[in-house]
Amino acid sequence: MTQINGTTSKCPLRPNIGVFTDPEHNLYIDATSPSVEELECPTTLKEGEVAITIRSTGICGSDVHFWHAGCIGPMVVKGKHNLGHESAGEVIAVHSSVTTLKPGDRVAVEPNIPCHTCKPCLTGRYNGCENVLFLSTPPVPGLLRRYVIHPAIWCHKLPDTMTYEDGALLEPLSVALAAMDRSNIKLGDAVLICGAGPIGLISLLCARAAGAEPIVITDIDQGRLDFAKSLVADKPGTLGTYLVPRGKSDEENAAAIVEVFGGVEPDVCLECTGVESSIGAAIFAVRFGGSVFVVGVGRNELKFPFMRLSTREVDLKFQYRYCNTWPKAIQLVSSGILRDVRKLVTHRFALDNAIEAFKTSADLKSGAIKVQIVNED
Repeated sequence: MTQINGTTSKCPLRPNIGVFTDPEHNLYIDATSPSVEELECPTTLKEGEVAITIRSTGICGSDVHFWHAGCIGPMVVKGKHNLGHESAGEVIAVHSSVTTLKPGDRVAVEPNIPCHTCKPCLTGRYNGCENVLFLSTPPVPGLLRRYVIHPAIWCHKLPDTMTYEDGALLEPLSVALAAMDRSNIKLGDAVLICGAGPIGLISLLCARAAGAEPIVITDIDQGRLDFAKSLVADKPGTLGTYLVPRGKSDEENAAAIVEVFGGVEPDVCLECTGVESSIGAAIFAVRFGGSVFVVGVGRNELKFPFMRLSTREVDLKFQYRYCNTWPKAIQLVSSGILRDVRKLVTHRFALDNAIEAFKTSADLKSGAIKVQIVNED
């Protein structure tokens, strides 16, 4: 038996470890907080907090980017940095003030701690919080570790129909759900999805569930396009694919995309790459009065075909993370409406083998879509 913050646990605690990168682009496993001694101390948890054993964590493209590039825009790795923000786990201790959770509950961890006092927070758009602590965005440590302490309000209880793996998928699903809400995709809209990575594929599932028809998805990798076809093969509706070739102009790619649509110019594009040429092709492809909604993250500065946007009244919109999506995401997965998000997990690694997990996720030749790191200790 182990005492965790005054709570008796049947599972002995092991040393806490996490996955880190640094400004020299090293990737390694090392000791992290909270330590076993901190977890066993009855005064460690503050009001509203719970301690969690993380069980499943997905590797996001941003994790790989922080490792390889050391930054995403103004978010720069300046020291030892703990990665990971797609996680679910088991509550092992709660502060006495917490009444919504108890030890043994399984939760998905929403990886933000907003201030609740700034204008975005007070107007319900806490993804724009001016003082947010977003886990895994430097310098805030991430969730890819054995144990974490987090506010209970941002720990969403999972129903019995969902696994830890499902819970870890709620973060990328939340990105897609935020895009669906703000892009205003409607029943019968012709939708173009640029990029068949995890976010593009989840957006495909969401658009199909929302009744978009037809849908075309693009990518530079045929394997990912084939995966997209298999993902919705058992669902009604039309899915076209377009393999983006090298050397073609944005206008040429747009014309080819419209041809895949059967001559129909799409109403909405969900642009999930953040790549300049892909955004440009989307702008040229959508109809007069259509919209291009950019979900992907790109370089600090990009060039857009302004006059095409202007003369065609194309709305160009952007997204920053998500808000108020997690309860909805849980409902959609647990009900079975979006159960196929589970198909995106192609590789699983133990926490002790996390370095190999990252290498697999970063290697396009591996065929990996979503790699998850599992802690079964």
